[in-house]
Amino acid sequence: MITVNKLTKTFGGLTAVSNVDLKIEKGELVGLIGPNGAGKTTVFNLLTGVYVPTAGEIIFEDKSLVHLKPYQITAQGVARTFQNIRLFNSMTVLDNVKLAFHWHDKYSLWGAFLRLPDFFRGEEKMDEAAMELLKVFRLDDKAGELASNLPYGEQRRLEIVRALAAKPKLLLLDEPAAGMNPLETKELMALIGEIRDKFDLTILLIEHDMSLVMSICERIYVLDYGKIIAEGTPEEIKRNPRVIEAYLGREA
Repeated sequence: MITVNKLTKTFGGLTAVSNVDLKIEKGELVGLIGPNGAGKTTVFNLLTGVYVPTAGEIIFEDKSLVHLKPYQITAQGVARTFQNIRLFNSMTVLDNVKLAFHWHDKYSLWGAFLRLPDFFRGEEKMDEAAMELLKVFRLDDKAGELASNLPYGEQRRLEIVRALAAKPKLLLLDEPAAGMNPLETKELMALIGEIRDKFDLTILLIEHDMSLVMSICERIYVLDYGKIIAEGTPEEIKRNPRVIEAYLGREA
């Protein structure tokens, strides 16, 4: 589904990501891990057009994503969540989700402006689709609440719902369990596997919670100082001396 070749990003004299190669097949659930400051979120920002690569290529379904704007990449079928929650706090839970559905709305600008029948039909369909997604994440009873009023764990889930509303083929999750308690993390772990199958998704996941990564990811890439130092199954990664050294060395 997506192939990354020699991806590099420099900021002045600092190389944040260097010659990163990734390959993810359709339907896989892959983890991207590494110590703090390893460059994981920079990779996500490159894949989603927030940053333009200094060098390298990103091929998604045989099309290059390099130099595309974030909204153009979303239209290609790539959606993401963020390490720091980025909801529209003054909007309701339902409207946060409907906002993403507008990528796929069918009514015209004039239909919306003049409140023609196609506008109301489109809004009704979006309401129904948004409520179905919210129900999967057990947020349907909060549809009318402001996003800012949700507990932290539910805000995290809402951000995933909004990403799904863009109807992605590839979903990038940036530390979805950050700040969650153990019970919330366990529930999220099950939910990620469920939505992968239910929505026929391919998922790339950044996460510091190793129990989550090792439990649900089929393959894992390990990034350290901007370079890929290991790739393999969870069991292979657990035993990899370079991975152990990277984590223990960084802690020291």
